[in-house]
Amino acid sequence: MGLFKTLWRPDREEDPEKTLVARAANVLQVGEFQLLQLAYFEWYSEEMPEELSSVVFQSYMVRGEVPGWARHYARRVLDAEETGEINPGHPDFHRYDNDYVTHVPRGVRQFCLASFILVGVLVSGLLVGVLTGADATSVLPPYFEQNQLQPTQKASQD
Repeated sequence: MGLFKTLWRPDREEDPEKTLVARAANVLQVGEFQLLQLAYFEWYSEEMPEELSSVVFQSYMVRGEVPGWARHYARRVLDAEETGEINPGHPDFHRYDNDYVTHVPRGVRQFCLASFILVGVLVSGLLVGVLTGADATSVLPPYFEQNQLQPTQKASQD
């Protein structure tokens, strides 16, 4: 029955400690496990080791056990949110996000520069084509000039 209750109301958690972590994660706009990583870093002043992360994930997600350092961090986040001392968009909270960008990527500038150069080349090519083909019969290939077509017309009239 617990599975159906969770599916029906995912925001409703029966365990108050997991609710505390989930609320803090929502305040920071990160996932729950990411909040655990941030809490571990703040508590121990080092990144969570890879072998420990699977143990913490199993104990938290499967068995519902919340480490003490995670509860402490979640309470601090919620207290700071109540007093307005926290900025959820601060990059320190999103350092584990792969797609979190706070600046214009270098690729956008390169794209704009390449587009500008491409448009410049195309426009200059069209200008050169228009200026050099003054006697052209058409803009599209085959490029016949008036003097090339006139002898053929005279021969057909004879």
